[in-house]
Parts: sequence; C-alpha cells; structure tokens
Amino acid sequence: MANLKGLAKDTAIYGLSSIVGRFLNYLLVPLYTNIIKAESGGYGIITNIYAYTAFFLVILTFGMETTFFRFANKDEENPDTVFSTSFGIVSFLTVLFMAGVFIFINPISNIMGENKEYILIMAVVVGLDAIQAIPFSLLRYQKRPIKFACLKMLFIGLNIGLNLLYFVVLEGRDILYVFVLNLICTGLITFFFIPEFLSIKWKFDFALLKRMLKYSWPILLLGIAGILNQTFDKQTFPIIYTRLGGYTQTEANIQLGIYGACVKIAMIMAMITQAFRYAYEPIVFAESKDKDSKEYYASAMKYFIIFTLFAFLCVMGYIDILKNIIESKYHEGLKSIPIVMVAEIMMGIYFNLSFWYKLIDKTIWGAWFSLAGCSALIAVNIIFVPEYGYMACAWGGVVGYGIAMILSYIIGQKKNPIKYDLKSIAIYTLLTAILFTIMYILPDYVESTVLRLVINTILILAFAGHIIYHDLPVKRIPVLGKIFNKKQ
Repeated sequence: MANLKGLAKDTAIYGLSSIVGRFLNYLLVPLYTNIIKAESGGYGIITNIYAYTAFFLVILTFGMETTFFRFANKDEENPDTVFSTSFGIVSFLTVLFMAGVFIFINPISNIMGENKEYILIMAVVVGLDAIQAIPFSLLRYQKRPIKFACLKMLFIGLNIGLNLLYFVVLEGRDILYVFVLNLICTGLITFFFIPEFLSIKWKFDFALLKRMLKYSWPILLLGIAGILNQTFDKQTFPIIYTRLGGYTQTEANIQLGIYGACVKIAMIMAMITQAFRYAYEPIVFAESKDKDSKEYYASAMKYFIIFTLFAFLCVMGYIDILKNIIESKYHEGLKSIPIVMVAEIMMGIYFNLSFWYKLIDKTIWGAWFSLAGCSALIAVNIIFVPEYGYMACAWGGVVGYGIAMILSYIIGQKKNPIKYDLKSIAIYTLLTAILFTIMYILPDYVESTVLRLVINTILILAFAGHIIYHDLPVKRIPVLGKIFNKKQ
C-alpha cells in the first residue's frame, strides 16, 4: 500500500526526535554516572523520581492522545472541538494534581523517601508535559512531523546544554539541578505552541466529553498498567529491596542506579517503538475505513518486528562500545540489557496488536490485557527482587509484556482477525536468537574486543542480507536493482 511509504517517512522524521534525540540525550548518562558516583546512590534517586514522573504523566493525559485521534477522524465531529475538549480535561486534571502534591507534600515525601524539593519540581514538570501532550498530538494529526521533531530536539538540546553548563563548566554537583534544568526546558517549549492555540476555534463540549471519557477510561487503565510495566520496578525497588530484602536505603539506591544506568542503553528499543507509534497511530485511525486496512496492519507488524530485531542485534553486537556510555562501576548491570530489550520488543508488538479493540471501540479489552500483564510483573518483583535484585525487575518486564501480548493476539484473532505473516516472523525470531547466542558466548572464546566486533558485524550483515533478499523490494534499490534486472 502507498501509505506504507508515508509510514516509513513519518517514522523516520519522528525517529529523528525520538531515536537521534535520545541518543544525544545519552550525553547526560556518562555525565551523570561520572559525576554522581555509583556508591553514592544519587543516580538511583534520579531513576526513582523519573519513574514516578512517567507514571503520573499517563494518569494526567487520561488516554486523551489516542482518544483525540479517534474522535478527530470521525466525520460527525469537529477536530477543533475535539482538541478543545481534550485539552480542557487534561488541563483540569493537571491543576488538581499539582495542587494535591503541594498540599500533601510531607506525607508524599515520607512514602517515597525522597527530598521534597525534587518531588515538587518534578510535579510541575509532569504537569507541563501533560498540558503539552495534546498540542503534540495535534501536530501529529495535522501531519506536521517537522515541527514535532524540532520541538522535541530543541528540548533535548537545551537540556543537554544547560546540564553541561552547570555540571562541567560551573562544576556543580547538586542533583537538585538535574530537575531544575528539566523544569526550565519544559517550560520554554510550552511557548512554541502559541500559534496552535491561536489558530484553534475553542469550544468545550460536555456532551462530547462524556463520549470521549467513555472511550478513554479503558485506555487510561491500559496506560496505567502499561507504564507500571515500565516503571513499577524503578518506583518500588527501594521499598521492596529494603523492607523485604533487609537492605539499607543507600544499598537500594546504589543497585537501582546501576540498573537504571544500564537500562538507558536498552531503551533504544523504546525509542524505536515510540517513533513508530507517533507515525502509525494517526494513520491507523485515518485508514480504518479502507478495505485493505488489515493487510496494511499485518505488513506494518512484520516490518516493525524485523526492524526491532535488527536493532536488538546491533545493540548487542556493539555492546563493547555502547557500554562506555556509562561509567565502569555501573557495568555489572550490563547483563540486564538483552532481557530489557526483549521486554521492549514485546511491548512494541503488544502496541501493534492493540488497534483491533481501539478501532471497534472496545478499549476495555486493552485494560484487561494490560492489567493481567501488570499483575504478573508486580508479582515477579515482589517475590524475586529481595533475592535476585534488579535482574528480577528485568525478567518481570518480559513476563508482564509477554502475557499482555499473547492475550491480545489470541482474543484479537477471534474478535477482529488479521492474517499476520507468522512464518516469516518466526524465521526472523529464530535467526535473531541464533545470532544473539553466538554474540553472547563469543567473549568466552575470543578475548580481542576488536575481533569480537568484526565477527558481530559479520553476523549483523548476515541478518541484513536476509532482510534484503526476502523482504525488501530489491528491484527498486539503486544499483542493486539494475544488477537484479540484468540477471532476469
């Protein structure tokens, strides 16, 4: 389908802000891990605070990003009214949230075991992020990926620049400024949405809100369960590790810091999924009436899996280079990276599978699937973290996302069947497993880092060759296409 080309183009642009932007943001990881020593537990505090931030962002947006796309693409709805209503309810929830945090800061601080100032600053940050979420969705709806990408990159550039100024040039050491600088950058980005605010014909529709809330509350449950799959381990690790494992708060922060730093390397998979989602979600709802839409969804799923498996092999093949992103004292956590990446691949597949119930307005199914996965993840963390530490967190993600993914596929094939190319997907998965196993055991037989990198590069090229031979339109590739045609 023609729109697959549009999907690839938009994914590339969104990927610029997501993948490249996050890669630039990795500059902060070696900065923080070198300045904030592992034994201090300071990076564990940062990991913990940001995990709560991600969680509350999901609550405040209330599933309105997806709901906005669903209703804005309905013929009987006015997109401006849909935007106004979505933005209004998110803003209202944000004001209530920030008021609650400021009023109850003392008990909140005691429960989290974190500094009040950190919490208050990040409460404002998450509030601003929530308010920006709907305007960012508007840009995606209007198919304006360039402005979307530029604003995301601007935030990252400002954040990196200010952090370098404080921690390197001024030689500051107070982790409070990690949060302060985030607040400054987030606040500045808000002003760039003024043109969108001025162009909208504002109208808050209570009747529309009622219909939207009916659609969005299961998505909220889905989002809460989904974000808990990503952040529950980092939110509760200090609590479980200290109260059930008998360790001190400092020991818990140290271990969480090691895990959090290594997870940053694995998060390239989350970036890919996010970039794909930004491009894919608006197109899915717009194309839902197309008679060939199911074929499109099946193709998108296949190429998503191929691309993520390729990214997985690239990360694991060049881990000897990528590990230098973080300070050497954090390297003991590198063993968690492939596990976390597998969990993220499962999360991406689950996202792709989620559209069957979104398109038939049965979002409650997503809530049940995510809650089932989240329950399993929580159980794994509570039972195994006291003994196995952060490795239990990594495996908990695989269990949680795996359950949600399998349930969504099984029920989806009954409710709204899509013919996925399971044979091809299985072959790619098996090939990835074989190549990764070789990469994993290679250090036991090859001491030279350079030689390992050469061998891993050959393995990655072999995987790429399989993709090109079986699933890329070779005839359309410059030079290769001419060669192929001559052979014909």
